Amino acid sequence: MKSCKLFVSFSTVLITIAVLAGISLSCSSNQKQDALYKIQKAKTLVIGTSADYPPYEFHSLKDGKDLIVGFDIAIAQEIAKDLGVKLEIKDMQFDGLLAALQAGTIDIVISGMTPTEERKKSVDFSTTYYYAVHGVIVRAEDKEKYQTVEALKNARLSAQKGTIQVGIAKTQILGLSEAEAEKPSDKVKELGTIKNLILDLKNKKVDAIVAELPVATAYVNNNPDLALAAPTFTDDQGGSAIAVKKGNPELLAAINKTVERLMAEKKIDQFVTEANELVEN
Repeated sequence: MKSCKLFVSFSTVLITIAVLAGISLSCSSNQKQDALYKIQKAKTLVIGTSADYPPYEFHSLKDGKDLIVGFDIAIAQEIAKDLGVKLEIKDMQFDGLLAALQAGTIDIVISGMTPTEERKKSVDFSTTYYYAVHGVIVRAEDKEKYQTVEALKNARLSAQKGTIQVGIAKTQILGLSEAEAEKPSDKVKELGTIKNLILDLKNKKVDAIVAELPVATAYVNNNPDLALAAPTFTDDQGGSAIAVKKGNPELLAAINKTVERLMAEKKIDQFVTEANELVEN
């Protein structure tokens, strides 16, 4: 009788261990699926963007309503549609986007963001969906003055805070090393928004703004007192991708599926063209 009780007790222990193991595996599985599950449960994809960066994302009035539009937004709408959820847009300063992603106040970042090695330490990135050349905005009266990179070295440079263009200004214009470029420089003014940089340029507080060429072109087209300097730049890291909080492979795979479909269908090129037309209007 004693041995029977021991057997029953041992069996109970085994069953308990198996149940606990099952719960643990289930929790682990749920954790992995958390981001995608949360989005589908909420029926909403919340994106973070910095909507002062035409043609990527910018404000536009339509029928008296202030809308955030641009080709990044068109891509986000396609991702939301493929996920079967609605899209919610949160507009914030560029340098606060990754912090918001880590805090969980947004689900993804889509804002013309370059997937640098430094950023990859804290977030995962989608397939790169767009590559751009970088240009320099100057005052129209100074266009002839800044025909070379050498001439730009003497300019009061600026770029949007937290962007790859800060590094381009430091390394490709000023000639600093990568290590030196990591440090703050009083030769490159950094502000949170392109709009504020444009104001500084017009008010002669800076002489040149380094920005992605489509963005620079959009601002120049809408401001006859501005012009593009002759030099353009590329970067080794380059391109724009969508940022996702680390540890969410299912969400990342779903995003990549949409991005790769749009690229195959040449839709992103179409979205860029349509966004530029909105900027010009």
